[in-house]
Parts: sequence; C-alpha cells; structure tokens
Amino acid sequence: MPGFHSVEVNNRNWVIPDIYEVLEPLGRGSFGQVAKVQLRNTNIQVAMKKLLTPFESEEDAKRVYREIKLLKHMNHRNVISLLDVFHGPSPNPNPTLDDFQEVYLVTDLMYKDLHRVTREVRLSERQVKFILFQILKGLKHIHSAGVLHRDLKPGNIAVNENCELRILDFGMARLLSMDMTDRVCTLWYRAPEILFGWGQYTKAIDMWSVGCILAELISGRPLFPGTRRDQIMVVIEVMGKPSEEFVSGISDPYARQYLDRIPPRERRNFREIFPDANPNALDLLEKMLDMIPQNRITVEEALNHSYFKGFSDPYFLEDDTAQPYDQNFENMNLPINCWKELILTEIRNFIPPPCFQGPLRESYQ
Repeated sequence: MPGFHSVEVNNRNWVIPDIYEVLEPLGRGSFGQVAKVQLRNTNIQVAMKKLLTPFESEEDAKRVYREIKLLKHMNHRNVISLLDVFHGPSPNPNPTLDDFQEVYLVTDLMYKDLHRVTREVRLSERQVKFILFQILKGLKHIHSAGVLHRDLKPGNIAVNENCELRILDFGMARLLSMDMTDRVCTLWYRAPEILFGWGQYTKAIDMWSVGCILAELISGRPLFPGTRRDQIMVVIEVMGKPSEEFVSGISDPYARQYLDRIPPRERRNFREIFPDANPNALDLLEKMLDMIPQNRITVEEALNHSYFKGFSDPYFLEDDTAQPYDQNFENMNLPINCWKELILTEIRNFIPPPCFQGPLRESYQ
C-alpha cells in the first residue's frame, strides 16, 4: 500500500501514513485507542486515535461524523483541535464504501489527564485556580457555539507539563436546542436533573460537572463516587434532600415516589468537607453545585467570580466566542453508507495546519 505502513498497537493492527511513526501506546477507551506518534523528520509529537468499530451501527457512524465535525469547528487553546484526519487504505484498486472501515484522528499531544494528575499530585491552590480557569475558558467557547459537552470529567481533560489544558472527547456532545437522552455524563459527574430524568437539559449540566471536578481538584478525591444503584443517595448525602422546587421538575412519577420515601436530610457544610479550601473557591463550588439548574452559575458568571479576582493570566480578556455550530444532522437517521459518504466529505475537505501539509501528506489523501 504506497504511502502507508502497518504497525501493531496494543494487539491491534494500525495502517497509517508513512509521514507518521508510532512511538508508544497511550491508552484505550470505549470508542478509541490512542498512541503517541511523531511526524517523521521533525520533532513534532502528536496523539493519534484509531476509532474502534466506527461503522458497527448507524449510531456509531453518526458518532464518528459528530466528533469530526465538532473537532473541526472548535478553535480555542483550551479545547482539543484536529491536526489531521484520514481513513485506512483500501486493498482494492477500485475501492467501494464497504472498504471504508477505519478512521484515525490526529490531535495535540498532552502530558496526562486530570484523573491521573489528581491521584499523583496534591495540587496547590494556584494550580487549582489555573486549571479551573482554563476549563471554564474552554467551556465558554463550547457553550458559545450552542453546544453542550455532556461528558466533562477529569479523564476528558488533558494537561501538559506546564499545567496547560485542553478539553477532550466530543462523542457525547449535542446542540443546546436538541432533545436529550439520559445517557449523558459519566455517573460521578452527572447532574441531578439527569439522574432524575428531567428530560430537557441545559448548559447547567456541564457546570455541575465542572463543580464536581473543582471539588476533586481541591481534595484529590471524587465528591460523589457512587454506583448505578446508589448514585442518587450519594448525591443526597452531601447535597441534602431535593427541595419541592426541584421535585416539581421531575416528570417521572416513580422518581417522585422514590424521593417521597427519603427522610429529610440537610445539606452538608462544604467547609466541613473541605476544611483547608479557599473560602472563595467554596463559594464558587456551592454556586456550581446548586441542585436547581436554573439557579446554577453560568460559565460567564463563574469566570467573573471573586475567586479569580486579581488573577493575572495574560489571556484573561481574550474573546472565547465560537461561531454558531450547525448540527442539523443530529435529526437525521441514515444508513451506515450514507454516514460514510458524509464522513469522507469531511475528511477530504479538512485543511490541516501548515506543518502537516505538503507532498508527503498528499500521498495518502
């Protein structure tokens, strides 16, 4: 296959352009396998993800299309950016859509994710503040495009050696105006309106997740480490029994009955849970973890909170606004081959950064 070579990564065969050299595996998730790779004849190192089973179902194919579209759209220093995207070569001289079975994404290489950081290092208050500030800046960019991330957690936030971070993984993201399913957010970072099935969610679900992350940055451990059976009670033990205002938003009668059977429980004082924390950090945390989504602090309000007063990062005043994002395709139910056609169009139309352009890249496009 001219322009390509095969390499084994974690017992899986990758077929990638000769422009890249795999250095080492980095990890594997539900939807992809990641390796550190280097651009040949340069010192540029990047992360490459091979999407696993991208075309096993219509929903899988739609997820691939969504992730590519969102990565191409976002343009912010605290949001992961797409450097290259390609598909595996076909062994047939006249390839068909049936030969299109592999998709690879190339993005910035980061040091490690926040999940590892919080378990390996006790962060200083300045580090916590800088990390939180960057999360909020990136999330403001995402929200300004009319998009909900829906899966913010430490494992989806990557950090480099300089404590600079990027928000990862848009596989669960949706347009703000769309109907939502309950299959959003990893359990420990899931907002109460999702746990109780309110149905129509807002940007507030991401702010709850950021609050959970802030609590973890402060203490080094998750605030709501529940299981599928007891997650609701784990939240209630900290936040108290939901108020009538919260219950009024629940449409499921069984969920209402469940809450009725729970005895009264007061919210715990965050000062007791985090005795050494900055009072301004705890005030911001309380506003992020408001049980009522309408009352929860927005990302813009959080960035203007007194916790960041005197914070002198040079890009504090940079514009984080994104262009509106067109997600009309989310209402489309298409067969797999139609999604493949759309994905191929996105791949062909992608314009990479200058260092990824040139004759060598053209050899596999």
